[in-house]
Amino acid sequence: MGKVDLHTHTTHSDGALTPKELIKKAKDIGIEVISITDHDNLAGFSEASEYGKEIGVEVIPGVEISTDVEDKEVHILAYFVEPFNEELERYLLFFREERMKRAIRIIANLNSIGFDISIDDVLKIAKNSAVGRPHIAQAMLAKELITSYYEAFNKFIGNGCPAYEKKVHLSPQSAFKIINDAGGLSFIAHPGYMQESLLKELITAGVDGIEVVHPSNSPQQVKFYRGIVNEYFLLESGGSDFHGGKREDDYNLGNYYTSISVVEAMRQRLLKNSA
Repeated sequence: MGKVDLHTHTTHSDGALTPKELIKKAKDIGIEVISITDHDNLAGFSEASEYGKEIGVEVIPGVEISTDVEDKEVHILAYFVEPFNEELERYLLFFREERMKRAIRIIANLNSIGFDISIDDVLKIAKNSAVGRPHIAQAMLAKELITSYYEAFNKFIGNGCPAYEKKVHLSPQSAFKIINDAGGLSFIAHPGYMQESLLKELITAGVDGIEVVHPSNSPQQVKFYRGIVNEYFLLESGGSDFHGGKREDDYNLGNYYTSISVVEAMRQRLLKNSA
C-alpha cells in the first residue's frame, strides 16, 4: 500500500530541502502522495508538482497557517486550495510580511539581552523563504550564540521566553473562511498539544478535519482522534511534519504517514461541497 504524507516543509518556509529534493527523497522511500505545507507559502507547489509528475509522486497543494485562540497558537493545515487563488495569495503575502516584522522585533529583543545578531544574519539562513523563528534559531546556532537549535526556543525565543513576540492575530474561523473560499479543506495540525475543550471549540467553528497521524501524537492519541473524527463526521489527515536539517527528523519521513483512502475521502468531501 502506498504511503501518503500530508505534512512536510521545504526551503520556502523552514525546511532544509528544496521542493524537488523533498519529492525525490519521498519517492525513494515509497511515498506516493505528498503535500508540501510550508508556512504561509504556496511557492513550492509548482516546482514540486511538475517534478512529481515526472517521477510518479502526486503533489497536493497545501499550506500551514498560524492562528490563535486567546493566548494559544493553533496551526491550521489547508489542502486542495487553488494554488494561484488571488485572494488566498493576498492573505499569505500579508502573513509573510508580518513574519518579517515579527522577526525584526525578536532580533531587537535578543539584542537587548546581549546577543550580537542582526536581521541580515537571519536572512542569510532564510534566503527567499517565509521568515520564522526556526531561521532565527539557526542563525543563533551558526554564530555559536547557543549550543543547540532547541536551546533557542527553550530559553530565548519560545513562548513566554525573554525575546518572544506574538504573531499577528488571526482567528481559526477567519482561516477556515480563507481556506474554504480558495476551494480547500481545513485541518487542525498536531492536536496533541491542545486541550480537548479547544479541540471541540474548533470543531464547532467549522473545521473540516483533524491531523490524526503526527510524530507528536501517541498511539493512544491517534486512536482518540480517529474516534473524534468518526463521531463528528470529520476528515482525517496525517504526516511526518518533516523539516530536515537541524531538526534531525529524517526518521519521521516515511514512518509517519496515512493512506490513499484518506485523500479519496477529502476529494469526495470537496465534490459534495461543490454540488
